[in-house]
Amino acid sequence: MAQITETFISGVFEIQPKLFQDSRGYFFESFRKDWFSANGLEENWVQDNQSFSQKGTVRGLHFQKDPFAQAKLVRVVKGKVLDVVVDLRKDSATFGRSLSVVLDASKQNLLYIPKGFAHGFSVLEDALFLYKCSNYYHQASEGGILWNDSELGIDWKVTDPIISEKDQKWPTLAEFIKSSGGGF
Repeated sequence: MAQITETFISGVFEIQPKLFQDSRGYFFESFRKDWFSANGLEENWVQDNQSFSQKGTVRGLHFQKDPFAQAKLVRVVKGKVLDVVVDLRKDSATFGRSLSVVLDASKQNLLYIPKGFAHGFSVLEDALFLYKCSNYYHQASEGGILWNDSELGIDWKVTDPIISEKDQKWPTLAEFIKSSGGGF
């Protein structure tokens, strides 16, 4: 069975599957519904996404608004990323705080992110990134928080980041709070 550990942010879990290795390579179960159920996590995964990013890329911080909000189960198949979440749940004790976890293909660790979070990652080694979503992508519901908002103080662990024009234009956390009525 996988080791599932809740982080300091309620509802966010790091998952370390049990690896079976021998001279041929390795095997592991990357997802089992019963693991999630045992931890009170009942998600209906409806979409899988994959991206490749070169070292130095920053993607995020993205979210989808209700009724298209998404929980995510993220992992790296090749390479290494610094995965970052920001709690946007207005009734949460950790509202506005961020969490960073290194997802590493050599460890095969995963991160479960519930609805109500902005999500992004920086690429520490060229990376193939996979994630399950609990809702379909809906362009009109897409939103984000500025990746380098000084209020968040996130150390992305990259210099001279490669970042999309769109990701450079998201509002700050303070602007999001004002426009959203205090969060989700």
